[in-house]
Amino acid sequence: MKRLLLIACVLSCTLFAKAKDWTQYVNPLMGSQSTFELSTGNTYPAIARPWGMNFWTPQTGKMGDGWQYTYTANKIRGFKQTHQPSPWINDYGQFSIMPIVGKPVFDEEKRASWFAHKGETATPYYYKVYLAEHDVVTEMVPTERAVLFRFTFPENDHSYVVVDAFDKGSYIKVIPEENKIIGYTTRNSGGVPENFKNYFIIEFDKPFTYKATVANGNLQENVAEQTTDHAGAIIGFRTHKGEQVHARIASSFISFEQAAVNMKELGKDNIEQLAKKGKEAWNQELGKIEVEGGNLDQYRTFYSCLYRSLLFPRKFYELDAAGQPVHYSPYNGQVLPGYMYTDTGFWDTFRCL
Repeated sequence: MKRLLLIACVLSCTLFAKAKDWTQYVNPLMGSQSTFELSTGNTYPAIARPWGMNFWTPQTGKMGDGWQYTYTANKIRGFKQTHQPSPWINDYGQFSIMPIVGKPVFDEEKRASWFAHKGETATPYYYKVYLAEHDVVTEMVPTERAVLFRFTFPENDHSYVVVDAFDKGSYIKVIPEENKIIGYTTRNSGGVPENFKNYFIIEFDKPFTYKATVANGNLQENVAEQTTDHAGAIIGFRTHKGEQVHARIASSFISFEQAAVNMKELGKDNIEQLAKKGKEAWNQELGKIEVEGGNLDQYRTFYSCLYRSLLFPRKFYELDAAGQPVHYSPYNGQVLPGYMYTDTGFWDTFRCL
């Protein structure tokens, strides 16, 4: 009987250990109260999977600003796919998405919305914020190469989503019969081959009642396609109070076809199911180191730093239709077989590793 009790105790203790939630100690906003003049970390909230190919972040900074999210900011301009290792190196392959109401505006200043940190939830695998200016709740959960957005809109005849492919050469196309937007961005900070592109696909679960594309700030309704320095798109629909609109997004450094393959990472999961999987993925890595004897602030510091160290080097490879690893080579611009990792900032390795 004693032996059975001992076995039961060991099993229950093992299950308890596996059930521990290390993500509760991680604060992705830690280190973001920085300025060019004074750093407290120069970080941004990277919502991602461990070593994910893409990160997502709320964007408070101007297009091209290395300080893309600062804690003291009070407006969000968009939700940005980012690959930025640090503000000094800046970003590459970035684009953003932003829900708005009222008028179809593209300008990043005019579409921006007030927000407050009390209306913000940030975890390594899930982000949520209330956009006060538009009365829209935005949620996002990424996988390694895709992301699911959920926008909760107010009652409105004019609800929109803005897609910004950024400047320095971009392309956008609205495909209303498929509730889809495709495009690519070439935005980078140097050191890439001439054929560098980040291809993206955005699929909505609601038909468009409005569509427009943007070329260098010039909004053109019912023009489906733009290839220019700074391309964008705006799609719209009528929404009732509390209506949820989802956007499924995937990208690829290889092709639109590969982006469609990467979209399969989302499967048929809803945002709660994806968040659960993201949480499990982070706990599997964070739980490899267990600390004890400290206070709550020390746990938060330790696991927030461990989270940072598990973001890089990022997986730059993609899995093709046959499940084989392939990657776009930043050395020669070719698509090659095999694995590729990148963005380990050797300058700052000593800070986190």
